[in-house]
Amino acid sequence: MILVGLTGGLATGKTTVACLFQDCGASLIDADLLARTVVEPGRPAWREIVRSFGKGILRPDRAIDRAALAGIVFRNQAKLRRLNAIVHPRVAREQARLAREIAKKDPRAVVIYDVPLLFEAGVHKRVDRTIVVTADRETQIARLLKRNGLTRAEALRRLRAQMPLREKIKRADYVLDGSLPLPRLRRKAARLYTELKALA
Repeated sequence: MILVGLTGGLATGKTTVACLFQDCGASLIDADLLARTVVEPGRPAWREIVRSFGKGILRPDRAIDRAALAGIVFRNQAKLRRLNAIVHPRVAREQARLAREIAKKDPRAVVIYDVPLLFEAGVHKRVDRTIVVTADRETQIARLLKRNGLTRAEALRRLRAQMPLREKIKRADYVLDGSLPLPRLRRKAARLYTELKALA
C-alpha cells in the first residue's frame, strides 16, 4: 500500500483532484470528513471545543456551528492552534485505522489522504508521497467568493492563515495545477495515479 498526502491551498481544486484519483481506482480518506465525525455532539473533542470556545458556537441541535467557530479561530492564531490541538490527534488516529482496513482488503492500494493542513500539522511525516494542488491567488479568491459567499477580506484572511502555496510546492513530491481545464487535469491525475500504483 502507498499512502499519499494530498493538499493545496483553499479553493485550489484539491477536492476535484481527489475525486479524479478515486475515478482511477484510488481509495480516498478525507481529513475534513474525519474532522466533522470526531466533533459530533457528545464526543470528547466536541466537549473540549465547547469548554474552550463556549456554547455560543453551538447550533440549536448542539452541533458545532462551523462558520461561527471559523469566525473566531481565523482571527486569532492562538485559538486556531488550540482548535487544531484538539482535533488533529483524533483525526490522525481515525486515518490510521481506515488505512489499515484498506490495506487488509488490498495490500497494493493507492490511498489518497486529502488533508488541508498536511504540512502545517506535520502529517507529511506519516505519508509516503505528497501532492500539492495549486492555483493562482485570484482564482482562489474568486472561487472562495462564489463557493463560500465570503467577502474579499474574509477570503484573504483565510488564505493568509494557511502556509503559502509556494512553501507547500517546495516540499511536495508532485504538483498539479488545479486551475487547468478538467480534461487536462484528468489526464495528468491519471498519469500520476499510474506512477503511484507502480510504487505500491
